[in-house]
Amino acid sequence: MGELYLRNNKPALVNGGWMKSLDKAIQNKVDLHVAFYWPYKIQPFKYGNTHYYPIYSGNIIIENLKRRWLHSEKDRDDIQDFLSIIREVNPDIIHIHGTENPFGCIIDNVNIPVVISIQGNLTVLKHKYFTGFEKKYLKYASNKIRNITALLFADKSWRHQYIHLSKKQKIEEKNLLKCKYVIGRTDWDRRITRIQAPNSKYFHVGEIMRDVFFLKQWHPHNNAKTIIHTTNGNTFYKGFETLCYALYLLNEINFNTLWRVAGISYDSPIVKLTKKKLGRIYPSTSLELLGRLDEERLSDELLKADIYAMPSHIENSPNNLCEAMLLGLPCIAACAGGTSSILEDRKEGIIIQDGDPWALAGAIVELANNPQKAISYGQNARETAQKRHNNNNVVSELLETYKSIIEK
Repeated sequence: MGELYLRNNKPALVNGGWMKSLDKAIQNKVDLHVAFYWPYKIQPFKYGNTHYYPIYSGNIIIENLKRRWLHSEKDRDDIQDFLSIIREVNPDIIHIHGTENPFGCIIDNVNIPVVISIQGNLTVLKHKYFTGFEKKYLKYASNKIRNITALLFADKSWRHQYIHLSKKQKIEEKNLLKCKYVIGRTDWDRRITRIQAPNSKYFHVGEIMRDVFFLKQWHPHNNAKTIIHTTNGNTFYKGFETLCYALYLLNEINFNTLWRVAGISYDSPIVKLTKKKLGRIYPSTSLELLGRLDEERLSDELLKADIYAMPSHIENSPNNLCEAMLLGLPCIAACAGGTSSILEDRKEGIIIQDGDPWALAGAIVELANNPQKAISYGQNARETAQKRHNNNNVVSELLETYKSIIEK
């Protein structure tokens, strides 16, 4: 069970990359059936070797109004639809991706084993939410209300996002407490689920990444400036303010650099918010915002950089860092959640404390001034990532996990 959307009448998985790759990798190994929400009533269909079961999410207008004004989140609303699909398919095992997923309500309503994959963890995310921006910044809307339609339906303010996060966190808490089987991939998610899902058995299964990042390789440049790349997002807790502060510090010591950020545009609300928080510290030069990029363009932009930097305040196994490692870039990452399981400090890159712009700026200077060390880190990172995300290894881990759970 997972979340998809349709593009040109073909299924595309939400947050496209790794789940789509997983679907492709296992559909010839198992009889795969995927349930997902869709805002229109359509019949189940088959694409490739995968069977898809669209679940009608309700009238778009009504659901948007409920979300905007009642802050509603789906929990047990569609349990009968879930159970109907389960009765039809009669699976040996049910795999749910995401702890806050409404599909978790089936756990105590079926006799079939259910395993939940940990993507992130909203309980810890909520705890860390205000690391970069204080709570007072929630009152600033992330999008301007330009017309009556936006007023009625827009659900984009930081305050609304935090309210929905809090509601989903309660669903996650409930799902984990009754969960018997958990799949994760870092020391962090293993440790927190020993507390939040104390009666569960933990299985380690790696992530499959997008093919393009296996096919290309980074090589050192002789750039006039040190080019830093970050893939970020228009999100409260991804550390964009730390990045900007670190760049300000580099500019202050006349360090010749260009920091390029994918996933954020000049008109992204997080930019306006960061300018408000940092004031004169917001860098006036050396920052280039690339906006959203597809995987081909993103991989090419990464290859142009000298260093990859991830400033996030909370992560599990961040795909953006894994992609940079696969390409072989020298990497710097904040010690946030599971990142210390992904990147080994002083062997595959540099780990710094999250929210510390001085350490981030200093790590950049360290790698820029020691190119052989940087190249060595990148080579080690690539070797580790190539093994960790190898399709055959991940599929083997997943199938062994299924087998172990079913046998129990």
